[in-house]
Amino acid sequence: MFLSDYLPILLFLLVSTVLGTMLLALGGLLGPRRGSAEKLSPYECGFEAFEDARMKFDVRYYLVAILFIIFDLEIAFLFPWALAFDEIGAPAIVAMALFLGILVVGFAYEWKKGALEWE
Repeated sequence: MFLSDYLPILLFLLVSTVLGTMLLALGGLLGPRRGSAEKLSPYECGFEAFEDARMKFDVRYYLVAILFIIFDLEIAFLFPWALAFDEIGAPAIVAMALFLGILVVGFAYEWKKGALEWE
């Protein structure tokens, strides 16, 4: 092993370090000094981030988050199934139809109960 074998790695590290330092310095010079009222306002969960931890808050945020996780997992199961569709045959079609049917029934229930409505 010669030192010249490591030259591309050393060059990559040097360029990435210089570029990263330059971008951080440029962001510090050109970036805003103070946060605006919009940037400091509560977001995503609807309440102030640094208040009493025992305060009451709306549970609908967590319902939407759980629904997102459920349907995200559905997609995670559909991709490998679709890629191996030719090899797995008819029983897999029935299993996936049952899986999707259960999810559709759950989604219809959530929709009917108004869990997706945001005021």
